[in-house]
Amino acid sequence: MSFFEEKQTKLNGMTVHTIKTDKYKTNTLVLKLLAPLKKETVTKRALLPYVLQRATARFPSTGQIRHHLDGLYGATLFADLTKKGENHIITLRMEVANENFLTEKTPLLEEAIKLMSDILLRPLLNGDAFDESIIKEEKRTLKQRIQAAYDDKMRYSNLRLVQEMCKDEPYALHVNGEMEDADALTAAELYEYYQRVLKEDKLDFYLIGDFCEETAGKMIQTHFTFAANSHAYPELEKQVSQKVEEKEVIEEEDVKQGKLNIGYRTNCTYKDEQYFALQVFNGIFGGFSHSKLFINVREKASLAYYAASRVESHKGLLMVMSGIEVGNFDRAVSIIKEQMGAMKAGDFTEEDLVQTKGMIRNQLLETIDTSFGLCEVLYQNAAANAGRTFDELLDGISQVTKEEVVAAASNIQLDTIYFLKGTGAESDG
Repeated sequence: MSFFEEKQTKLNGMTVHTIKTDKYKTNTLVLKLLAPLKKETVTKRALLPYVLQRATARFPSTGQIRHHLDGLYGATLFADLTKKGENHIITLRMEVANENFLTEKTPLLEEAIKLMSDILLRPLLNGDAFDESIIKEEKRTLKQRIQAAYDDKMRYSNLRLVQEMCKDEPYALHVNGEMEDADALTAAELYEYYQRVLKEDKLDFYLIGDFCEETAGKMIQTHFTFAANSHAYPELEKQVSQKVEEKEVIEEEDVKQGKLNIGYRTNCTYKDEQYFALQVFNGIFGGFSHSKLFINVREKASLAYYAASRVESHKGLLMVMSGIEVGNFDRAVSIIKEQMGAMKAGDFTEEDLVQTKGMIRNQLLETIDTSFGLCEVLYQNAAANAGRTFDELLDGISQVTKEEVVAAASNIQLDTIYFLKGTGAESDG
């Protein structure tokens, strides 16, 4: 049984992905722009999607865009920013009612495609620069987003772990860029960078829903007219495997609860055959409530308020996150190390394996219950330059053996232990 079919066509260097399905009541449009993470562009890039979604030449104010969306039966528009491996990805998403369900025939899909193309290709300009007042407002909001990552100590400790672990690698850069770079950025500089984005980024456009593929294809062709270019997104240099030496970084801040974050190198990324086994490994190690970290660190030893792990599969990292009392640092670290040792020794049951595979499968099926979730699953391929179907993903997980999990575990190396501990007497709270 196949869950859905993804068709791909090229248009001016942009890859158009259409997924025709009657599973959703709406049609979803997602535009993904991918470029390498770089210090000199990271802050410009973090600002750009939010500026683009604010106003276009046709709708020169946010109010007018909102009014237009309301007129499209309450269509929604969002901008977002993520990093996958050493890539910095801008996402623009729209969701619009399926006109087939409406009594009056309004060309909703075409209007949505047209608005999406306006946002990408026809932004509001003032000569050779973006609108100054929008830039000013969005810079302020960007700085608040950057600050928020420092104020939320759970996010902050994860950020600090990555900065220490990946010191001289692009992955250390924060997805929202740097505060001081935001201050210095001008409307003309951002416009100049935007023109480069149109020429150089890897562009992927997803259309998911129930529509006539031929008609939709023509609409996209009509509205996305921009100078054909290669969008020859440069292949990233094959990452030289890092010399891994265990290091410990301890910092103090006024926090009630210590944050212990541990980073490992998995030596495996999304494209690798071992990816499936690594996912199952993570599920048994720290991914679910039946995992070793949850049971041994949190439940049995009562050492942590939370203890979990996750994989960054485009960079090949495994992160352990836990919240502990300061006095429990040594014991927590040693129990986490013990759990990793147990995984490498194959000290887990057949039942653990079956339960974990079932939970990963359910998680994936749950993810594709929404069109945005489906798009994220499919985009893994575009980001990694891979061609794995959803069915292959499910099959790959279901066929993982205990031996393969142990083999994946044996490649994992501890890199950095980061601990954010509280100051003074408050720190035990």
